[in-house]
Amino acid sequence: MPDLRALIRAACLALAVACAAGTAACSTASSRPPAPGPDGRGAAITVGSFNFPESVLLAYLYAGALAAKGYPVRVLPDLGTRELVDAALMEGLVQVVPEYTGAALQFVSLGRVNATSSVTATADALVRSMAGRGLVTGHPAAAQDGNAIVVTAATAGRYRLRTISDLAKVAGHLIFGGPPECVERPSCLPGLKLIYGLRFREFVPLDSGGPLTRQALTGGDISVALLFTTDPAIRSQHLVVLADNRNLQPAQNVVPVLRRATVDRFGAGVLAALNALSARLSTAALTALDTQVELDGRAPRAVAERWLQAQRLETP
Repeated sequence: MPDLRALIRAACLALAVACAAGTAACSTASSRPPAPGPDGRGAAITVGSFNFPESVLLAYLYAGALAAKGYPVRVLPDLGTRELVDAALMEGLVQVVPEYTGAALQFVSLGRVNATSSVTATADALVRSMAGRGLVTGHPAAAQDGNAIVVTAATAGRYRLRTISDLAKVAGHLIFGGPPECVERPSCLPGLKLIYGLRFREFVPLDSGGPLTRQALTGGDISVALLFTTDPAIRSQHLVVLADNRNLQPAQNVVPVLRRATVDRFGAGVLAALNALSARLSTAALTALDTQVELDGRAPRAVAERWLQAQRLETP
């Protein structure tokens, strides 16, 4: 069987080559030509994203904030799951990634460091864990987006569900749907089993809080879904988020992660630009931006540019 790491590296390399060739897989953050970087060498900073709309949006926000300060940037959207994005970051195929504090900490520590609901403790632990890998963590935004265990209003009413604990008495009859990696994530199926004692009748691998999962839930193909707390469809489709009454889900503040070599090469201004963006980004603001992308069908890049201009973080 081929080595998984080798396959990941090959996939990342193929995407990087496509990006360098100017294909649709990679796009510049601005319609303007990249300006020479502050270090004078002209190499672009590549911002990568996970394979769901909010991450793509955040990548364009980060890239736009950097471009406004004169840094040459490009965006590599929809790179894949955390396993693939982390490999690309470590290999230097991307230099900046929008992350989430709790999920990132659990991933890089292989579960050995406990990510909790404490914003400060989780962020501090992430800084230490990333430093040992040659990565720098910026200031976490107030904006959080974590896992939400969601049912339809009809299912909630039928089984009298208000908390995740309430699922214990009926989980054996219900089908749970979520991203394929849910079977390995501590805050997904393993955590639901360990902390809540939930054993669902079946798990259906779908997408990362995307249209497949929402459609399966509202269409009755699954009974319980893992969505993201900032998902605008939760409100628009009157879905019910079950309260995490045993605190399974850790703090999930949006945070920029970048290679230390990138900071060394381009200077501390890179981190300052990203931190300035984080200081403006609230959960309400992020949810509103997600709504424009996911419900209104607007392009993530256009949404990001407009918000940055409104916040005076990008020159018009």
